[in-house]
Amino acid sequence: MKIYEAKMAPNPRRVRMFLAEKGLLEQVAFVELDLQAGDNLTPEFVARNPMKKVPVLELDDGSHIAETMAICRYFEETHPDHPLLGNTPREKAHIEQWLRWIDFYFFLPTGMCFQHTSGFFKDRMNPVKEWGEDCRLNVEKFLHFLNKHLEGRDYICGDQFTAADINAFVTMAFNKVNQIRIHPEQTHLQAWFDRIKARPSASV
Repeated sequence: MKIYEAKMAPNPRRVRMFLAEKGLLEQVAFVELDLQAGDNLTPEFVARNPMKKVPVLELDDGSHIAETMAICRYFEETHPDHPLLGNTPREKAHIEQWLRWIDFYFFLPTGMCFQHTSGFFKDRMNPVKEWGEDCRLNVEKFLHFLNKHLEGRDYICGDQFTAADINAFVTMAFNKVNQIRIHPEQTHLQAWFDRIKARPSASV
């Protein structure tokens, strides 16, 4: 199997952390793409994923799966040991709830803040700085919400490390490019971040 990625991008990092936690990192070959050079815009890559995004999983039969959580779901279902997406129906639903919240209210505004204020993709999109700054405010609001939620908790969902922790951790780490950091008074969020950062999977 192969995963087409850009290692510095947050979505591929979410997949790598997931695979590392499952003990599957060595079962996949990683193919690095240069997004700024347009490697994801070539006809060969578009045939793998018409949305032109990374990561993309290429299976041994030549078929492809795009989208971060779809790839993670594939590995969770094919390798159910050490579950990161829940055991019981209730756990699975609770984790899915948090994955959606993190995607919509944390990851999406993080990405939009970067795309619309950094100028990184100005050659292929029309950045709207005001929109990017509005997204920055939404990220800050979610950090406040997450800090309150983590009071008295080691992990986001229940007592176990899950994919929700992976997705939130990677998003928080990526916000360095937006110059958004955990505030000194957000002690619960900082303790959680340090806890996840200490895991071996955080360094893959």
